[in-house]
Amino acid sequence: MPLDPDALLNMRIDPVRRRYDWRDSALYALGLGYGADPVDEVQLRFVSERDQQAMPTMVNVLGHDGAWMKRPETGIDYTKVVHGEQAMQIRTPLPVSGEIIAQTHIDEVVDKGEGKGALVTARREIRDAETNVHYATVRMTIFCRGAGGFGGAGAGTRQRKAQPTDLPETSTTLATRPEQALIYRLSGDYNMLHADPETARMAGFDRPILHGLATFGIAGRALMDRFCCADGARVRGLEGRFSAPVYPGEAITIDMWPQGAGQAAFRARVEDREVLSNGQFDFSE
Repeated sequence: MPLDPDALLNMRIDPVRRRYDWRDSALYALGLGYGADPVDEVQLRFVSERDQQAMPTMVNVLGHDGAWMKRPETGIDYTKVVHGEQAMQIRTPLPVSGEIIAQTHIDEVVDKGEGKGALVTARREIRDAETNVHYATVRMTIFCRGAGGFGGAGAGTRQRKAQPTDLPETSTTLATRPEQALIYRLSGDYNMLHADPETARMAGFDRPILHGLATFGIAGRALMDRFCCADGARVRGLEGRFSAPVYPGEAITIDMWPQGAGQAAFRARVEDREVLSNGQFDFSE
């Protein structure tokens, strides 16, 4: 069955209600490498319940329900789905604990051509389940390999800035631990690609890979440290395109280019292998 853009765009996706507490916030931060230095007061702010902050990028794992991708009426072949891009906009700083309700909508379906593929963008609005305070808008774009040729629009509507080609203003390297994917998956993404060696080999990898959203969160951590003095309340947005996987234990370097008031461009790489490209970071000064 070919991909059906009308079925996707008109799909009704049930809202997801999720309660979380300080331990969930701490576990998510541990999955990004916080706590590697157990006497670093900045790191402890995200993994200890004393004066704790929630990492802003945690909105990417709250209320996510990818079951819509597996519905037969969409025509999506889930075995050929690749996570292409991720973006988040923070409306109100996320509390350390609470209950949220998340509503997902399919915003866009882009036809990249016969034999190529299609891009599907899902937008998730995250609000407080009791007060309706708007915490975040999260956009996820998936690439459906081989699903193009259905006659849809050939380009997306969102405009993206080109990645700078000059030398970065600053770079930060953050190590990952060999067991980091095993920790990060406890925040909700239990895909065995990140835990089981045999599953990883069947997918063409030497060993389990780190979650793309863990790489995304690690980049957000470096940018928040550099431009926001590690204050999550100043983060306004983060987006990027996934370029290549990271293996747990590798060190990720985040290259940064200030772009004017409250904006920075970035990329993430493992040595010369780019893993996150066309990155944009928005913050309050």
